Amino acid sequence: MKKFVVLLAAMLVAAIATSALAADGSFARVKSAGKMVIGLDDAFPPMGYRDDSGKLVGFDIDTAEEVGKRLGIKIEWQPTAWDGVIHSLNAKKFDAIWNGMTITDERAKEVAFTKPYIMDGQIAVVRFNEKRFKALKDLKNVKVGAQKGSSALSSVKKLPTAPAELKEYEDNPKALLDLEAGRLDVVVMDNVTGRDFIAKRPGKFKVIPGFISKEPFGIAFRKEDVELRGQVQKTLDKMVKDGSLAKISRKWFAEDITNPKKW
Repeated sequence: MKKFVVLLAAMLVAAIATSALAADGSFARVKSAGKMVIGLDDAFPPMGYRDDSGKLVGFDIDTAEEVGKRLGIKIEWQPTAWDGVIHSLNAKKFDAIWNGMTITDERAKEVAFTKPYIMDGQIAVVRFNEKRFKALKDLKNVKVGAQKGSSALSSVKKLPTAPAELKEYEDNPKALLDLEAGRLDVVVMDNVTGRDFIAKRPGKFKVIPGFISKEPFGIAFRKEDVELRGQVQKTLDKMVKDGSLAKISRKWFAEDITNPKKW
C-alpha cells in the first residue's frame, strides 16, 4: 500500500509539472505567430555578424535557423544594443537572446538559460607545425602575446609558469602575425575568436587542447517561458546527437566544439 501511495504521489507531481509546462503557452505563442524573434549584437564574428553584402551570417545564425526549421517556425533577428539586451528581452521586445552569451550567476538571476551549447573561454594558439607544446602544461618559459585590455591578459597568469615574455597587442591579428613570424611562441585569446581566425587561415595555426579558463555560452529566455526554452533545448540535444550541430561547427570553426564530452 505504501509503495502504491508513493507511486501515486510521484505520478501526481509529474502530472502537475506537465500541466504547468503546457499552461505556460510560450511555445504555442511563437507557433501561432509563426516565428521566434531573437535579439543579438550583429557585429560578433563568427557567432553573428554582417558579411560584405550585409547579410547576417554566423554560427548562431545557422544553428538557430536549423532549430526554427525543425520546430516549424521562422527565425526573425532583432539587432539590439548589447548593454541593454537582457532588459529588452524581459520587456518582450524579442523571445530569446541567441548571440554567444556567457552564462553567469548574475545573468541567471534575470533570465533562464539553456544548457551550454558551446564552451567558450581563453585558449592557447600556436603555429600549425609546432611540436614542442602538446598540452598547456608544456607552456614553460615561452613568449606570449595577448590583446590589450582583454580577459586573455588575466588568463596568462593561469598558465603553469609565468611567461618568459608577455607582449600586449592592439588586436589579435597583429599578435598572430608575430606568432606566424616566430617572434612569439603562443597567443592567448578568446576561443571562438581564435577558431574563427584559424578556420580562415587553414594550415597556419592550431589550438593546444584544453581551456585556460572556461566561459559557457547559452541561449537566454524569459524565466516564465519554460515551454519555449524546453522545445529549443530538446531540438539542440537532437542536433548534437545526429551530428548536425557538429557540421555547423566545422563550417565556422574548422572543427567540432559543440560536443560537451570534449569540454
